[in-house]
Amino acid sequence: LQPFGEWCNLQPKDAAKMPESAWKLLFYTLSWSYGIYLLFFTDYPFFYDPPSVFYDWKKGMDVPTDIAIAYLLQCSFYGHSIYATAYMDTWRKDSVVMLLHHVVTLTLIAFSYAFRYHNVGILVLFLHDVNDVQLEFTKLNVYFKHRGGVYHRLNDVISNIGCIPPPGRRFWFRLYWFPLKVLYATCYSSLQSVPNIPFYFFFNALLLVLTLMNIYWFLYIVLFVAKVLMGQMQEVNDVREYDVEDGKKTTTAKKKEAGLQLPSALKEGMHLKNGLVKDKRL
Repeated sequence: LQPFGEWCNLQPKDAAKMPESAWKLLFYTLSWSYGIYLLFFTDYPFFYDPPSVFYDWKKGMDVPTDIAIAYLLQCSFYGHSIYATAYMDTWRKDSVVMLLHHVVTLTLIAFSYAFRYHNVGILVLFLHDVNDVQLEFTKLNVYFKHRGGVYHRLNDVISNIGCIPPPGRRFWFRLYWFPLKVLYATCYSSLQSVPNIPFYFFFNALLLVLTLMNIYWFLYIVLFVAKVLMGQMQEVNDVREYDVEDGKKTTTAKKKEAGLQLPSALKEGMHLKNGLVKDKRL
């Protein structure tokens, strides 16, 4: 993907970020499509009947092959994402929260597979991946609107339009359906189906942490969209957050500029001194 960014003649800053978003867009599109297949084109009733994720549950039960494949792919991706966020991707203001998100997600994936809570895991992954598809697609259009030294209006329009739907979609999938379907099933229905279900508080605590992070990102994106609509931002530069490096550069520049400001009397004295030096040289 890096050579592709160079071939498109992107700006250096955008070329550095493009491979990350392109890879995530590819993965999330495939994983969410596979989630659609499992939940809507098979006999699994988990989406329309969330309590069914715990029907006939028992320790050491067999994991269906199609669900095991989804778990293998997701576990591999989030295991790599922990390393990538820390050492490969551009470091941003929310990278610490993102790193925590990957750790919580990987823990949920691994332990839910080990304790055979894979049915509810498929539902959790489906409700989360759809938002990242739209997010990464919008970010790619942000990076591609300036390439080859030419401004491309189509990519700019798509990036501006793309920043509007995510808050509504994110709220619907992660803050409405997620509590309504997943938390209801894990907090209430699980006890009805399996009264002494193992690690009840452990898994629900992790799911609640995931919910809090969803609220954090939802408020952040709503604030961003509000700034765009109110004209406080002239253009969409990044759909989630600004780079920490940019903030540091801006702060450093302001400090340098502030450091060059001198009292008017001192400035006049310096000008006078420079004038006397010139006269002596003459």
